[in-house]
Amino acid sequence: MEDQRLKGRRPSEEMMEVTVDVESEDQDINYSNSRPRIHDRDPKRVNSNLKVMFEDVIAEPPSVRSFDKVWLWSNALFEVSRLWCYRLVSLLLAVPVSLAAGLLFAALSCLHIWVIMPCLQLLLINMHWVRTVWASILNIFISPFFTSVGKCCGEITIHLKNDEHTHK
Repeated sequence: MEDQRLKGRRPSEEMMEVTVDVESEDQDINYSNSRPRIHDRDPKRVNSNLKVMFEDVIAEPPSVRSFDKVWLWSNALFEVSRLWCYRLVSLLLAVPVSLAAGLLFAALSCLHIWVIMPCLQLLLINMHWVRTVWASILNIFISPFFTSVGKCCGEITIHLKNDEHTHK
């Protein structure tokens, strides 16, 4: 059965599917012993809104139409120019932007782990009395007021009447 599945494939395609699964404490890590798969570069669908096709941008209504060859060439030029412009811009910007994003996320992670969370824990430990006072204020003043308003408004009823004569 495996021979039928691999039948007709090039040797490089077979090699790309060979993977070794290594289990860690937190998650499964998938290591590949060949070059990485590059067919799905957005596996979590982060940029699903960027799937722009020619028909999403340029559309001719049935009442006006250009020549068929013009439509076909416009479609081809749109797709080619979109692809090659993206490739050129990503060639210039991908590495510097990736480096800047990596540095930014590393700095934010470090700040979050070593500064923000310890400070929040200190506040939560030392602000227990504020939580107690605030809960008392809510229970003494705010809760009875809104309970009374709810009981007063709870008796309001609305009757909707469908007048069939006005809709004819």
